[in-house]
Amino acid sequence: MENSVIKSQAYGKDLVHVVRVVRHPDGWQEIADYTVRCLLSGEEFGPSYTKGDNKLVVATDSQKNTVFYLAKTLPAEKVMVPEVFATEIASFMVNKYAHVTTCHVKITTKPWERMRFDNKSHPHSFYREGKESRWTEAVITKNSPPSASSLTTALTSGFYDLEVLKTTNSSFVDFWRDELATLPDMPDRVLSTRVLCQWKFVSTDLAKLQQQPFDAIYAGAKRNTLDSFANDPRAWVHASVQTTLYIMADRILNDFAAVDDVYYALPNIHYFPFDMSKFGLKNLQSDAEVYMPLADPSGYITATISRPPKGKL
Repeated sequence: MENSVIKSQAYGKDLVHVVRVVRHPDGWQEIADYTVRCLLSGEEFGPSYTKGDNKLVVATDSQKNTVFYLAKTLPAEKVMVPEVFATEIASFMVNKYAHVTTCHVKITTKPWERMRFDNKSHPHSFYREGKESRWTEAVITKNSPPSASSLTTALTSGFYDLEVLKTTNSSFVDFWRDELATLPDMPDRVLSTRVLCQWKFVSTDLAKLQQQPFDAIYAGAKRNTLDSFANDPRAWVHASVQTTLYIMADRILNDFAAVDDVYYALPNIHYFPFDMSKFGLKNLQSDAEVYMPLADPSGYITATISRPPKGKL
């Protein structure tokens, strides 16, 4: 064992649940509800693994305290947007501790929706529906450790568990046929999936990166996902899940120049017409009205879509 080497390491605090409330003088209030993971890496943590030497270990409890400290002391605008808060936590860690080379912060949030009565938004009451979760991961790394004068930030944001379904305008036909293929062509079908979507930014200018309209990008990515799924005619003509995925990602890249690439994972949650021929009833192909949902096994379609390399446009 003593001849083994540490290939990679990271440690920290997970599942730190922190809530920040912003109270405006006019009575309007805002809420951010986050679950935070903070992990630290660096070569100088090696002895804590190999020799039981904890002198340089920043306790995970201290990392938890830092999350709450920053949630209180940072200006509201640096807390209420998860991407900005994640980069603030990571930047704080690599600047405060010379022996920390990289800080990896992940924030997950399930947003609270503001209540509305008589077409008016309530100033301080919220509700939460069973909807998708938004998340972000910030990884800030020193370019020339231990100095923190030059940093690279890799920021990935996205959402997951956005459940969608449409009852027509989806097909799967003309696929590979051999002795193991039993699935018939499906010229029209119910399509349902649980969307995971993420997009990435990379920058050496943290201040500039924090100025990106992250809330607008999140809203736009979700809007493009839903609109492509339901309304884009290209997804009707070539209605496989793969084509729908590509259209979704392409629209996000076209709308937001700061995004470097977009990743989707789309499990194909099957809804098969129930064969009622034994009952003398037609319920297949164009007669299908009653379906049997099958959660598993499911198809699973993924891709990362990026911009063409410069010079190859």
